[in-house]
Amino acid sequence: MKIDVVTLFPDYLTGPLGQSMMRKASESGLVEFGVHDLRQWGIGKRRTVDGIPYGGGAGMVLRPEPLFRAFTELQSPDMHRIYLTPQGKRFEQSDAERLAKHKHLILLAGRYEGVDGRVRDRLVDEELSIGDYVLTGGELPALVVIDAVVRHVPGVLGDERSSQEETFSEPLGGGLEYPHYTRPEIFKDPQTGKQLKVPDVLLTGHHADIEKWRKEQSKAATRSRRPDLT
Repeated sequence: MKIDVVTLFPDYLTGPLGQSMMRKASESGLVEFGVHDLRQWGIGKRRTVDGIPYGGGAGMVLRPEPLFRAFTELQSPDMHRIYLTPQGKRFEQSDAERLAKHKHLILLAGRYEGVDGRVRDRLVDEELSIGDYVLTGGELPALVVIDAVVRHVPGVLGDERSSQEETFSEPLGGGLEYPHYTRPEIFKDPQTGKQLKVPDVLLTGHHADIEKWRKEQSKAATRSRRPDLT
């Protein structure tokens, strides 16, 4: 998979994309990242990329010329173009799974008052938002989308079950994930002195009982914390 990001602030992305799972995905050749400064396609000596909005109003708008040049240079037969904007569809787990099937994603990180309407009409295949709030720009949403998508690229995670049995995944009915426990088996709360034990069922080795317990815990957590998902 190839993922290109067009942004006015590339430094927002280069650090995170070189860490942890992203670094592993890149070094293994499973994902190729490209972070591109929109100003390289800017207009004139000053590499202008924005202008005042027609009709008046506060702020600046990203001009169409640099964006059309950028997308033309980055385009491929397999591309799928995404604009990160608060006005987009709310990004969900199902979108991450769907987008992971594409060979080439081009993400546009919005800034200021947004992009010229002709860019949205002609260059964008879909618009995504990570929530009902406004951020300074689309760089952080782009990182969120990339992180969620790359997890579903085959071979990125050491154990494929990691992306199949987690919160919002289909095996859990789209609900919240069950709680996890690790060593030690018994832990003493330093504040209260109470002995905190791992649930007995997880120590039995009885896979059917463990599976049943996990599903029950998942349903209970979903009802309690996210009843909108039930």
